[in-house]
Amino acid sequence: MKKIENTSKDFTVTCRAIKKKENMQRKFLNVVLGLLISGSAWSQTYEIKKDTTVKRSEDKRVVVTNHFFDNWFIGAGAGAQIFFADHNRQMKLGDRFSPAYEFYVGKWFSPNVGVRAAINGLKIVGVNQDGAHGLNPPQVYDASQWLYKMEFHYLNIHGDVLFNMSNIISGYKENRFYNISPYIGVGWMYTWEQPKDGEVSANAGIFNSFRLNDVLDLTLDVRGNMVNERLGGTIGNRWQDGLLTGAIGIAYKFKKRGWETPKIIIVSYNEAALDAIRNKVNALEKDNEALKQQLANAKTSTVTDVKVENKMLAAPILITFEINKSTVSNETRVNLGFFAKVIKEANPDVVYNIKGYADKGTGSEITNTRLSRERAEAIYNILVREFGVSQAQLKMSYEGGVGKMFYDDPRLSRAVITIAE
Repeated sequence: MKKIENTSKDFTVTCRAIKKKENMQRKFLNVVLGLLISGSAWSQTYEIKKDTTVKRSEDKRVVVTNHFFDNWFIGAGAGAQIFFADHNRQMKLGDRFSPAYEFYVGKWFSPNVGVRAAINGLKIVGVNQDGAHGLNPPQVYDASQWLYKMEFHYLNIHGDVLFNMSNIISGYKENRFYNISPYIGVGWMYTWEQPKDGEVSANAGIFNSFRLNDVLDLTLDVRGNMVNERLGGTIGNRWQDGLLTGAIGIAYKFKKRGWETPKIIIVSYNEAALDAIRNKVNALEKDNEALKQQLANAKTSTVTDVKVENKMLAAPILITFEINKSTVSNETRVNLGFFAKVIKEANPDVVYNIKGYADKGTGSEITNTRLSRERAEAIYNILVREFGVSQAQLKMSYEGGVGKMFYDDPRLSRAVITIAE
């Protein structure tokens, strides 16, 4: 028995020979020796040069999530406010304004959404008819309407949720000069002057920021508050009193500032080397077909059994995804096409496991489980539906969120790994 192994396709030809005509044996031995020589040459290791390029995504609506202590800011401002109560509309407009201040600290969780905790206040002025929060001694504002001046100091402690509409509409831009951020929130408005009172306040406003440099913004905060009229000391026909405030200030942005777009890793191979390998494979296929044809034409008992076994395996591949996504790019589809061709030309008894992963550092356990499953399903469907790989040769699984699997880089854990079992 003679056994010939071709290491590129791992074709094994087993021939059992019996004694026959001497010249037929010599002819067959010549064919066998020729294949041994070509197989030895093909068994060399071919190294294909590949180039890896890393660039940033140009999609302004996709950014990399930062850590908890990134993107914090602090600010202060001063301006004027006007109080809306039962009798204040009877005052001259210029008499209704009073000074105001604000301090706040906050964090942007993404370029679109942030939160802040704030304190604003100082002094509210107005008029009433019952003397609540009146001056000492009392001062008449308009005797014909029985109106007395009133003023009191207050604090409004509140929390707000901000929405950066500039980024939401136009996408993130680090050096954008003007950003407009509407916000809503709730708080507690309190006065310690008689009659003392504290009430829940509702807040809504527009936070305008003008970029001065990487660190500082000039701000214009326009805010409206609604609070129970008991805070003003007079209960009348209004269920709520209002307060309108405008303040100009400065905001300081702590490091780390800004956001990064995802990295895109592009791997390209030397096409000339790939073509050379394809030509070698085609030549070996032709040699194998020629050998089988010669064996068939011999029609003699010299060859009683020909067994062809295909033992080639497709190499494992790693396919990465963008954060929180399971879509497959066109570049990845091209590589999957090469991979599918190898599977279909290789050993049909080999089963390949398509296993999905997600980065446990971003997203909940439920989200990561869903993402890893969807990523595995996406690769499975492309191999089966687009490139015709047999379902019997594919097996799908998913791991959910995992740690950093390669090079301490969480982006390489947002992946699918396909490997023969």
